[in-house]
Amino acid sequence: MTTIRKLAGQTAIYGISSIAGRFLNYLLVPFYTRIFSAQEYGVVSELFAYSAFLMVLFTYGMETSFFHFSEKSNNKNQVFSTGVISLILTSVLLAGLMLGFSDSIAGWIQHPRHPEYVRWFALILFFDTAAALPFASLRQQNKAGKFATVKICNILINIFFNIFFLVICPAFAGDRGALGDFILAIYSPSVGVGYVFVSNLIASVITLLLLVPEFRKIRFHFDRFLLKQMLLYGLPLVFAGFAGMINETLDRAVYKYLAPDSNIAMKELGIYSACYKLSIIMTLFIQTFRFAAEPFFFSQQGTENNRELYARVMKYFVIACSVIFIAVILFLNVFKLFIGEKFHSGLAVVPVLLLANMFLGIYYNLSIWYKLTGQTRFGAYFSLTGAVITIVLLFVLIPRMGYMGAAWTTLICYASMMALSYATGQKNYPVPYDLPRIFTYILLALLIYFAHYGLLRLLKPGAWTENIIGALLFLAFIAFIMITEKPRLSKSNAEQYEEK
Repeated sequence: MTTIRKLAGQTAIYGISSIAGRFLNYLLVPFYTRIFSAQEYGVVSELFAYSAFLMVLFTYGMETSFFHFSEKSNNKNQVFSTGVISLILTSVLLAGLMLGFSDSIAGWIQHPRHPEYVRWFALILFFDTAAALPFASLRQQNKAGKFATVKICNILINIFFNIFFLVICPAFAGDRGALGDFILAIYSPSVGVGYVFVSNLIASVITLLLLVPEFRKIRFHFDRFLLKQMLLYGLPLVFAGFAGMINETLDRAVYKYLAPDSNIAMKELGIYSACYKLSIIMTLFIQTFRFAAEPFFFSQQGTENNRELYARVMKYFVIACSVIFIAVILFLNVFKLFIGEKFHSGLAVVPVLLLANMFLGIYYNLSIWYKLTGQTRFGAYFSLTGAVITIVLLFVLIPRMGYMGAAWTTLICYASMMALSYATGQKNYPVPYDLPRIFTYILLALLIYFAHYGLLRLLKPGAWTENIIGALLFLAFIAFIMITEKPRLSKSNAEQYEEK
């Protein structure tokens, strides 16, 4: 339990800062969904989906390679230096190609009048790639405080410039005098949603400047043999990363090409993307857990009873995800206020996407076995299988079901990957997961969801009554967990190990 408490502490440090930062960033969602039309918000979602694919290409698995080889090397600075130099050289090349062919690329993605979008994203990707290993180094050194500070600064800067360009500038652009002249010199109403990307670019530049002290570790000694090893370890993760991006973002990248009605495709994409954000709490927890868990799992690799530890971590992770699922579903009438009313027609996707993200989080926990054993090719196999499922189902379901088809595709994909990783992992690196309890918590969460849905359909209560019903069901779920887990928490590690 001491080791698990250490992981919990690290997760809390990353989590509190990330939750605080992401909550601030999350405030942009109600902001965007109230100043942009659904179609305009669809453009924002589509272009960030493209950038997610490109970020995998720009970083090519170097972060995980850095963690792996830092644990094995006596010269961590050399690992860091080799990785950073490699990333900067390749990102200069890739960003340069995007800048040089921005007009053609804008035409390919059906935004021919806005090649500047491509140019801005080329620069964003360059600066974010340059910052990738400094951030990873902070995690590897357990400098959660500094990591969190820089991340929050990035978000605050992004929010500030969004408000500046989208609210302050339009309000004062017509004023006479020095202020009006200044604003007119830097602001053009025709840019519109483009200021979302400009704000992101400014935040990326300033973030890299904040990380400059981390670059002092670079000795400009480029170890070609080490780089080759890092690439061999990390390149399978590139395929896994691309496949993962297909699973996570392809629905938004291709929706306008597959939608039942092309005339309203971008509007529907905006609605779907906004409602997708309501699963942010689940996604946020998973991300903050991964920040702490990945280096933690590597550090426990050679310890006694480490597999029993991994199993217990999984159970507590599922409990946390189940609580989040229940909380959002039971109080959806409150959570929906975070997005504009014109986006509420897509709320039916929220339960499906929450469950999908829970399965993705479980998959991340399960997949640690192939990273610990160096069999990273399995990550590519699982993600590629998921990618095939995603591509096939998107082409089948979106034309028939619209964005509900995209949501169900996400759920089926992640459930399949989870099952594959578990079955293969138990053959290659068996971990004694407590499946009966894990299934119990997930199934109980689903039963509560269906019971809540049925009660609302039957009683048609007002908002306050609905919240009371939700609170009672939520408390019942928490009580069940506490009653079930209390006897096990009171046992010593040795007793639990003998019991197994």
